[in-house]
Amino acid sequence: MHRNNLFEGLEQGDLARLIHPELHVDEFKSKLGDDQDVVVLSFKVDTKEPANDLVSFVEKGYDWVLDADVSSGEMDDGSYIVFVELDRNEQAPENIMQLMEEIMGLTDQDTTDWRVRYYKAHKEKELSLEALQELVPTTPEAYEKAYGHEEIDKLKAIAGVNVDTKAPKNDYTESLRNLAGIIR
Repeated sequence: MHRNNLFEGLEQGDLARLIHPELHVDEFKSKLGDDQDVVVLSFKVDTKEPANDLVSFVEKGYDWVLDADVSSGEMDDGSYIVFVELDRNEQAPENIMQLMEEIMGLTDQDTTDWRVRYYKAHKEKELSLEALQELVPTTPEAYEKAYGHEEIDKLKAIAGVNVDTKAPKNDYTESLRNLAGIIR
């Protein structure tokens, strides 16, 4: 069976049913800089050719994108991950939403069909500008304040030093406490 590859002239609907409708933010480490300086978006794409086409589309269309890349290997289910890196700044939520609205044209979906998951906060919401503004730290300082202790905790654990950081209280951590039987 011969498949036609999609090229940089992607048109509406060319990636329909090929990109899973969930945007992950900061789930992966940046390859270009420190996590507090770079936002990393990730998408799950069914096969390699559409993943490469999405990377090409993103890299050629946005001057604020630092890098876009496809995972070097496939996932257990045969899919690939597309990574997009951009500066962590006040415009990040608007830039992400602009990108997502234009990807919607390629997938024949609406943003209301999509979910956004901010990895470090373990929260998932319907994709919207408001959700991105709430979930994504937009400055290195805000990132450090919210998540900077995680790196120190990892180093303490590796060094065998007591980790004394308290987990934040949110739905995710409360469900873990409940499962562990430590809810008071």
